[in-house]
Amino acid sequence: MMRGVARFAVPETLEGLPEDVRGRMLAVQEKAGFVPTIFLLLARRPAEFRAFFAYHDALMEKDSGLTRAEREMIVVVTSAANRCLYCVVAHGAILRVRARDPHLADVLAVDWRKAGLGERQRAMLAFAEKLALSPWEVEEEDVDRLRAAGFDEEEIWDIGAITALFAMSNRLAHMADLRPNAEFYDLGRTRKDT
Repeated sequence: MMRGVARFAVPETLEGLPEDVRGRMLAVQEKAGFVPTIFLLLARRPAEFRAFFAYHDALMEKDSGLTRAEREMIVVVTSAANRCLYCVVAHGAILRVRARDPHLADVLAVDWRKAGLGERQRAMLAFAEKLALSPWEVEEEDVDRLRAAGFDEEEIWDIGAITALFAMSNRLAHMADLRPNAEFYDLGRTRKDT
């Protein structure tokens, strides 16, 4: 088991992991060139790995409703609100690629209000931030603002569910002291990478 990327030991190799878990990691490694440390951390408990990524994929890989870039915007803002280094860095990289914008993720991580977004995305991120920071204060008026910005019921559910999943993920990363892969820092930084 390897230490240094998390407070808990993670596998040094993919050998010995269940076939489906190893297969998922190899597919990501082939596409990205590396295995994100969250995969290694969750691999210590294969049933949780499967459950997490099944829900992740159901929310984040849809081709309807929110764009994939908007989904990543929610993750970055939620993770910034929760001060989760791992998720801000990792999902900031994914956002840079999906939005084809080398600057957007950095602005969102510091203050999404200064990103020059339209009213629809501003409403989405205001809701996500409130749900991440003070969920007990979310009221019908907050949902009404999303409706007024043009979101339908399914999109509103997605905004909330993505925020909730990554608020949980942020806490897991904090608990484990999970460190981002070095590769994430450079991904999508130049226009040719995006």
